[in-house]
Amino acid sequence: MLVSRKPKRTSRLTKNSKIFKTIIQSIQEKKGENIVSLDLKKIHEAVADFFIICEATSHTQIKAIADYIETEVKKKCEELPYKHEGKHALQWVLIDYVNVVVHVMLPENRRFYKLEDMWSDAVYERHEG
Repeated sequence: MLVSRKPKRTSRLTKNSKIFKTIIQSIQEKKGENIVSLDLKKIHEAVADFFIICEATSHTQIKAIADYIETEVKKKCEELPYKHEGKHALQWVLIDYVNVVVHVMLPENRRFYKLEDMWSDAVYERHEG
């Protein structure tokens, strides 16, 4: 049975949480680049426990990464995203799992929006593929 979370934070996630690991592995398997996680748990204004950010070199790769994340999280964690955005333009796809929000971006969009700078108080970790 698939479970879709309500739009409120439940228990806190850690880097060892199954969903966190599944998302990172999914990005790596689809050759996402410059993968980082931002641990937002100590930031009161944060909307999630983690942001996971990565780059893709094309619109096709953005779609492949985003679709694969959703497939793998559904299969391994039995969770559906609360929402996702950007799947039409494929410039920046956001997948919201309530406690973890994934951003799959073209490099130029990532440089322009500078999410890591906006959340510079977060604990930053790079995930190599």
